Amino acid sequence: MSAAGPAEVDGGRSNTVTTVQTERGTHPGDPARSPAPAWQRVLTAPVRQAGAVAAALRAAPRRPLLAAAALSLLSLLVYAVVRHFVHTSMVDMMVYRAEGAAVADGHDLYALRVTQWNLPATYPPFAAMLFVPTTWFGVPFLRLAVTAGNLLLLATLAHLSFKLVGWPRRDLRPIGVLLVTGLGVWLEPVFTTLRYGQINLALACLILWDLTRPDAARSKGVAIGIAAGIKLTPGLFAVYLLITGRIRAAFVAGATFLGTFLIGALVLPDATRGFWTKYMFDSSRVGSTVIVDNQSLRGLVARYLQVENPGTVATVLGALVAVAGLSVAVWTHRSTRWSPRADAWSVCTALVTAVLVSPISWTHHWVWCVPVLVLLAAEAAHERSRPAAVRRLRWRAIFGLTLAGFLSFAMWAVPHKGDLDLHLSVLKQFPAGVYPLMGLCFLAVAALRVRSRRLAAGAPLVRVPAPRADSDGLGRSGSQKAPAAR
Repeated sequence: MSAAGPAEVDGGRSNTVTTVQTERGTHPGDPARSPAPAWQRVLTAPVRQAGAVAAALRAAPRRPLLAAAALSLLSLLVYAVVRHFVHTSMVDMMVYRAEGAAVADGHDLYALRVTQWNLPATYPPFAAMLFVPTTWFGVPFLRLAVTAGNLLLLATLAHLSFKLVGWPRRDLRPIGVLLVTGLGVWLEPVFTTLRYGQINLALACLILWDLTRPDAARSKGVAIGIAAGIKLTPGLFAVYLLITGRIRAAFVAGATFLGTFLIGALVLPDATRGFWTKYMFDSSRVGSTVIVDNQSLRGLVARYLQVENPGTVATVLGALVAVAGLSVAVWTHRSTRWSPRADAWSVCTALVTAVLVSPISWTHHWVWCVPVLVLLAAEAAHERSRPAAVRRLRWRAIFGLTLAGFLSFAMWAVPHKGDLDLHLSVLKQFPAGVYPLMGLCFLAVAALRVRSRRLAAGAPLVRVPAPRADSDGLGRSGSQKAPAAR
């Protein structure tokens, strides 16, 4: 075969360059475009996501897509009827609106008490600044807008969950998004988020969007930092980035969080001083630990011990679960080479750990059930193709039980008026603490899965230094190398 001549080589390069320029929307001779700044890429991310969703809808199979749309629409119509008869207070939306009004009018942010429950402001000043636009509209329109916005956020969270898990294939994901959006309103955490007008879905989308971005992205961590500036708990995900080796992203998240603090300090100096020196440490402003609304590990312990303040017991147990959960997340993250969906398991383990160890995790904080259920559904769909050691976990049963738990509204079935939360029998402790119990089980399943995967792949259970091979192909200790991952 003759070698290619210079003209052929130059022509090939020209064609390659032209193809790349065509994909980017540029033409030969145009000046090179520098990448958009990080802040611009973050702000335009929703537009790019919408474009990706539109393209996926065009590629989806028509009949299943229409069937999913019809089923979702029917479910949402039933939800609208139920919502009409169930008292939908949207009480948290009213608190956010009052916080925005306090900022706009120059009133004391942390002195306000609103609604019949005398609820105070509990978020940092930066969050209250973001709530100012809610004062521009009347309450009836705002209720409709917040509900519609939360449904769009639920669809976005479903899309990000499928992206995280890598299942199903791309042309089927719009069908999954429609089904999750229409049927997901019956998951108790989502139902309660819509009922109260909460911001949990917005925070979940910020965090999951950031975690699903490429590690090389310069602005990775910005969205997590913003979420932590709105509500402190997402700061745990900066720690997760750090311990899994995404050091730059962790520092970007920390720097962004610091930026939200400085913005709050510049605009609302008195409120910032009050929040960070006083109100942040006043747990009575958030609510009672012992009520069944609180589905954190601390709430579970308080109800079991029948005390308002579980003290050291809950603190030590929470610290142990935090260390164990993050350790499993790191362990899973390091198994990416030979374990499918390792990143998804690592992220979901960190998410569940965060809501478990938070002192207060209201039922609507568990909107993380959406990516968890998508992950378990993917495992159930591929159960028969698993190695025997992994198949023993019975993924379909695990998925079914988890789905039933989040559909059950179990905590509301136990007596919880007045101080009845403090006097639950042993049997009633299970429905009263269904989410933290499921969360602990999920961490155990995650650990068992990565262990089973390592055994099936012939990999060591812990990372060991690679042996230095001698002339006979054996390490210094004389042991053979671990078999390649399958």
